[in-house]
Amino acid sequence: TSEIRRSVEEKVNEVESRNEKIDFLTFVPDGEPTLDLNLGNHIRALREFGYKIAVITNASLIFDPEVRENLYYADWVSVKIDAITAEVWHKINRPHGLLDLDRILMGIEEFSDNFNGLMVTETMLVRDVNDNHEELKNIAVYISKLGSYRSYLAVPTRPPAEKAVKPPQEYNLYNGYHIFVENGIDTELLIGYEGNAFAFTGNVEDDLLSITSVHPMRKDAVLSYLSKAGSSWDTVQKLIDDKKIIELNYNGTEFYMRRLSG
Repeated sequence: TSEIRRSVEEKVNEVESRNEKIDFLTFVPDGEPTLDLNLGNHIRALREFGYKIAVITNASLIFDPEVRENLYYADWVSVKIDAITAEVWHKINRPHGLLDLDRILMGIEEFSDNFNGLMVTETMLVRDVNDNHEELKNIAVYISKLGSYRSYLAVPTRPPAEKAVKPPQEYNLYNGYHIFVENGIDTELLIGYEGNAFAFTGNVEDDLLSITSVHPMRKDAVLSYLSKAGSSWDTVQKLIDDKKIIELNYNGTEFYMRRLSG
């Protein structure tokens, strides 16, 4: 704990010296944070810096009461929910043989019921694995009962261990977004675009790419934005022609979404 505290202190001092903003001190190591039996002690030790603490976990051990107790010390926790059915879960997460999906899901529910901070969920969509309508619906229904703050739909953006792993087709990602929203879930996309979402920078193309990388935009919303920015539909058409955004139809309404790179 003391070693971690010293390391964090150095980084905090460095960032503060540049007058940069720190939102959270986040536990997201190369492995799984909850494997550390001293996670709770580490979190308490870092409280002295005055910043909120976040933990990003794959939730594989959240069925363990001691793991949940450690996570309760955090302010913001992200849990991974990639599947609800056991067959899909085994295919996408390749879990250890002693892990049980039902116990993990029950552990997430228990944690959500007792956590005083903000819990979010992350679902990684992989083509032809968990991006079908039925599994997306199952995941959304489960998450809707958790009372989580927000849900993120992510896609593989780094070279995977297996070449067969590919991001979903744009429409399947788009369909998943709407399934989540229709179940009352505040949903955002994580598709690998490093943008400044929702900030008006004066560069209409960059702003549209930023917004549509997080939330698909209805055509009327795009037109309204263009009007306020003093721009025309030519800007959108250029982004479509350059294959940077994609036009999709959902229940008779046109939407625009950042195109996946993969």
